[in-house]
Amino acid sequence: MEPIKIHNSLSGRKEIFVPIEAGRVRMYVCGMTVYDLCHLGHARVMVVFDIVTRYLRHLGYRVTYVRNITDIDDKIIQRASENREDFGELTSRFIDIMHEDAAALGVLEPDEEPRATTSMDQIVAMIRALVDKGYAYPGANGDVYYDVSRFENYGRLSGKKLEELRSGERVAVDEAKQDPLDFVLWKAAKPGEPSWESPWGRGRPGWHIECSAMSTHCLGNHFDIHGGGMDLIFPHHENEIAQSEAASGEPFVNLWMHNGFVKVDEEKMSKSLGNFFTVREILQRYRAEEIRYFILASHYRSPLNYSQENLDNSKAALTRLYMALRGLAPAAMTDAGDNEFNVAFHAAMNDDFNTPEAIAVLFELARETNRNRDSNAARAGELAACLRHLGGVLGLLQEDPDTYLHSGSVILPGIESQASAGAVAVNTTPSDEDIQQLVDRRDTARRGKNWAEADRIRERLETLGILLEDGASGTANWRRK
Repeated sequence: MEPIKIHNSLSGRKEIFVPIEAGRVRMYVCGMTVYDLCHLGHARVMVVFDIVTRYLRHLGYRVTYVRNITDIDDKIIQRASENREDFGELTSRFIDIMHEDAAALGVLEPDEEPRATTSMDQIVAMIRALVDKGYAYPGANGDVYYDVSRFENYGRLSGKKLEELRSGERVAVDEAKQDPLDFVLWKAAKPGEPSWESPWGRGRPGWHIECSAMSTHCLGNHFDIHGGGMDLIFPHHENEIAQSEAASGEPFVNLWMHNGFVKVDEEKMSKSLGNFFTVREILQRYRAEEIRYFILASHYRSPLNYSQENLDNSKAALTRLYMALRGLAPAAMTDAGDNEFNVAFHAAMNDDFNTPEAIAVLFELARETNRNRDSNAARAGELAACLRHLGGVLGLLQEDPDTYLHSGSVILPGIESQASAGAVAVNTTPSDEDIQQLVDRRDTARRGKNWAEADRIRERLETLGILLEDGASGTANWRRK
């Protein structure tokens, strides 16, 4: 099998992945700042690096996956003040909601999930090391700043140069920073704000230092992969490199991975722009697996264009894959086998986690399964087993096919009264039993050559979003749109 190649944002090219320690991968991903609901941009980060973790483990690596939580910053303090609640109560509530959203999307829990508020000892220790080594200094206002001019390779991740960044900048007369590009490591406490003890007085950490301290505490000074959204390259990840390498004297991260933006009308989806859709809003219209499929249908480094049409297409595509699995004996779906589809799937994933190409292999498998369904049941079962197995690597196709196809993702119109079509519920989503009852009545009408009644029930089922698959002896299967 070909070696896995991953695009490294640090070098700007794909590189053969060689872990620091053979057989083991240590990965850190910047998680959420928990002051509001997760939107689709957050969901993309969670799903993308869930796939990275799943696939590396599928290849046999022992992966330690760390995803942090930022539970103290300016936005959190402001939101807690607006709500007139304790900041800890605010963050606890949104952490619980984040975990629920992640679980719904099939995202595995990280191995470690450090929080900034429980990492103060590590944060203060790293700032002290930077001050002692001359990379940081206390300002006259009580804040502590990182001196970017002291770090020789500042800008190597983003490609920015200090001279260009300083262009047009100036230091205000009362500014405590020595250079406009210097960034805060420790913020002096303000009245009424949460604060912690430090050698520089009570205060709280800056955002950048939190991740440096948490990642190195969990994974060591030098680890394999650091990930996050593309918007974090500068200044967040650039500053992480400067802090971490200055404090430890060691290389920080070998490989940097960044996923692309989620866009709405060609603008980045974000809370600040007000054009975001929360995971919970989208789950009101689409099943979680459909959202996961939608995210994976684009390469992780490409923009992901949000639209109802694209989500509808993902829903239809996932339905086709489940239909290929329907009706095959579970005993025949236990082994993926070693075939050309398996090889093609791994070739796609080994090429920088190319999930669109991997999904294309799933559709080839589905088509071949359907071609063999009637003529070679054993072959169809083997192909379906491979389809289900490879889908599982992506966190897809693990539901029972009939359960998936019979379950609706939106509230459908109610069935009419008993007199009109033999309905058993009004203004509710019809259950499988309700639908089967109508299907059976239609089959009875067809056997009795009562075509008008059969057509009337079929039309009623269509208004309820039910599609029928007729066979020679009656309705072979049904599914919800």
